[in-house]
Amino acid sequence: MPKPLPSPEAMGELVIAVREAPGFYQQEGATISGFEYDLCNLFAASLGVKARFVTTKDFNQINPLLAMHKVHMAASLPAGRTDFQFSQPIRSVGQWIVSHDDVLGPDDMAELSGQTVAVVAGSPLAQNLRTLDEKFRPTVIEIPGMDEVTLLAQVAAQKVLLAAVHDINFDLASNFYPELNARVRLPGKTDLRWAFFDDQITPVANPTHKQPDNQAQNPSLPSLRVRADAFIQRARADGTMARLNDRYFGHVKRINSIGITQFIEDTHRLLPPLRRHFYAAENLTGIDWRLLAALAYHESHWDPLATSATNVRGIMMLTEETADHLGVDNRLDPASSIRGGARYLAELSDQLPDSVKPPDRLWLALAAYNLGMGHLRGALAIAKDMHRDPNSWYEMKKVLPLLSRPEVYEHLKAGPARGGEAVILVENIRTYYNILTRFEPIYAIPFAAATPQAAGQVRLR
Repeated sequence: MPKPLPSPEAMGELVIAVREAPGFYQQEGATISGFEYDLCNLFAASLGVKARFVTTKDFNQINPLLAMHKVHMAASLPAGRTDFQFSQPIRSVGQWIVSHDDVLGPDDMAELSGQTVAVVAGSPLAQNLRTLDEKFRPTVIEIPGMDEVTLLAQVAAQKVLLAAVHDINFDLASNFYPELNARVRLPGKTDLRWAFFDDQITPVANPTHKQPDNQAQNPSLPSLRVRADAFIQRARADGTMARLNDRYFGHVKRINSIGITQFIEDTHRLLPPLRRHFYAAENLTGIDWRLLAALAYHESHWDPLATSATNVRGIMMLTEETADHLGVDNRLDPASSIRGGARYLAELSDQLPDSVKPPDRLWLALAAYNLGMGHLRGALAIAKDMHRDPNSWYEMKKVLPLLSRPEVYEHLKAGPARGGEAVILVENIRTYYNILTRFEPIYAIPFAAATPQAAGQVRLR
């Protein structure tokens, strides 16, 4: 049996096995993001060390890393193995059998018998299906080396007829593949937890350090699992868990399948001739071209000639005043409008307090794009008065709708505003952006143009 890793404190890092999966741990270029990535980094910071991730493709690849002492912990696994210690649940997920819309049945548990259902290799769903009553039990095929969203892509392409997945991944995949249909809800839920190989006690560097009362007789740190439980409990209590959930999953299911289908069709039909203009705008401002494209779609559905009843015009729907400020002579010219809208978004971001960090900075700048900075500043002031965090989009999207209430806006210099509309705008743009980041590649800025050229040059991701 391999020797256990030294403690995180001794190594100066917490080594974590994690499955690559959209929303949980994903890498694009040099950028890594995801719920598990952020939460594990916060846990490592609470230990006074850095996190180092060892990535896998499926459950079967993650278990040996923990069993062979290659990592300190694994995130997130279903409780089951008796040789692992498990934290309290990180999340509880439902279970579904999913098909393409064009597939007939199954429509209930009784129709599963005789069917073949694909699952990600090592998934707890495989065991759950194999232990169903014989009159319901399907044939289960475990597919290695892929996450559930990728498996659902196979279903959408009709390369796999039926798949069993967890509901959170179905919700994510439905944004990319609106033809998916959740057919049968499976009984029970799966609790996903952090896993540890054992419950060893880690010596402290300074035995004279004052310990909590329940450790007064034991001059040592609690086990890593015990400290993980305490961290998870704090993260739930102080809202960290809720904010991370909102960051990565709060925008899913905001747009119905008809809207998603139309958007994906429009990316093939309308986006190609506009790409070069979005690339140029990213060159100018450093803002991901796909985010700018998502904003433009929400504003005009990529119609360069769009005009509102209030004379807001063009693909980025600029007001005449904003266009004059930005030096946009022709709002109906797509290149000028996209360049102007990108600069305007960058300016709005620059006007936010330094305390607002990405990605919240981007969401708040988008809200200001809709409302105007005066109204957003009023909302930030309201948030402070309400003891809500003005640096957090999760908090601010609860505050912004209040701008339409007389008892609130009568105290604001900017007056009333449709703050709820701004929230819808931002959440819809997050969905469009999420789709574009899955299907459209990043833009490699030419070396000669890579140096920031304007005050608005900032990565808002």
